[in-house]
Amino acid sequence: MNLPSPTLTSTNASAVNHQEPKGQRFYRPELDALRFFAFLCTFAFHWMDYVPFDTRIHRTLFDVLTAGAFGVPIFFLLSSFLIVELLLREREQTGDIHIKSFYVRRILRIWPLYFAVFYGLVVLGHWLSDISPHQPMAWLAFTFFAGNWYILRHGWIAGAVDPLWSIAVEEQFYIAIPLLTRFGGRKLLAALSVVLVAVSFIVSIHYAHKVYSGESGQWVNSWFQFQFFAAGALLAILLRGRVPRWTLWIRALAFLVAAALWIIPVMAFDVKSYDGHPTVAGALIGWSMVLAGSVLFFLAAFGISERYIPRWLVYLGRISFGLYMFHSFLFHAVFNLRPQWLSSATSSLHLPPIAAPVVGTALVLALSIACAMASYRFFERPFLQLKERFTFVRSRPE
Repeated sequence: MNLPSPTLTSTNASAVNHQEPKGQRFYRPELDALRFFAFLCTFAFHWMDYVPFDTRIHRTLFDVLTAGAFGVPIFFLLSSFLIVELLLREREQTGDIHIKSFYVRRILRIWPLYFAVFYGLVVLGHWLSDISPHQPMAWLAFTFFAGNWYILRHGWIAGAVDPLWSIAVEEQFYIAIPLLTRFGGRKLLAALSVVLVAVSFIVSIHYAHKVYSGESGQWVNSWFQFQFFAAGALLAILLRGRVPRWTLWIRALAFLVAAALWIIPVMAFDVKSYDGHPTVAGALIGWSMVLAGSVLFFLAAFGISERYIPRWLVYLGRISFGLYMFHSFLFHAVFNLRPQWLSSATSSLHLPPIAAPVVGTALVLALSIACAMASYRFFERPFLQLKERFTFVRSRPE
């Protein structure tokens, strides 16, 4: 394959954006691919909970995997960008924002799988240990999308259900978005987004001042995470349907810089999603780099020609919601429920000890994909088809 020249496809020294046609459909397959990348980052981070290794010997690996937690902000940024973009297009094309339809679309996309997984884990928790909360208050919190606040107050619950905190944050952010877009438009959304970024960094300063051992609660605090939603909204507002016309070489370089912007804060400033103890300056610099890296990952992907993106990668991104919802339980099932079976199986085949975690990890990923595919086809798709009835700007592939 012949790659484009590593020069900017523009008439001046900076990349020029071209206007994306504003029809009745807005679908970008490259953003689905970015979703799968975000899932892989999260998958790699959670892997450390189940496959321990000597962090003193493999310090660089530990730092890289720790930065994998920042895949969650990519999900937040992507979701915010797409929803704000679609709302703005709906407002321009119809002259209004249909509030009821927005909430119906969110319910049909998120609620069926979210509640099926959460209450499925609650039921399984009667027979399997360490996969779900047993406290009715926890059930109530997760039912009303306040699970992150429950975790902030009481600590992490169980590996299989803990990732659902991010769904709660996402639903909280979207309570007011359609109303703000309808009555305030771009200017109000932009102003509030800037305010939210500022508030998020004030929260970071607060946690940097705290003296604590173990978890601080910062990572699950909605006001901290809102910076990534705000960044997605600002991207939709500022780009105005335009797409960066960068060559593949420039995009590859941007991708590497973005990765560095994630890893350096972990290594240099102790900025982490858990048990981080940065100084105030370290928190401000480090989280600014994480935010900038998240935005740069988005810009590196946004606008890549569809011919350069394998269809299977786009499909895996399309089912990433299921991948995210199932993978932690499958990690627990493979590595914790019968912890000796992997070692026994690989040793019976005369494989070295390192084979056990490799085989187990591959099995978790394969099962996650299989479960997500089945969920998307047989469970989520009917709700997605129903969701189309309440959609004014199509966002699914034809």
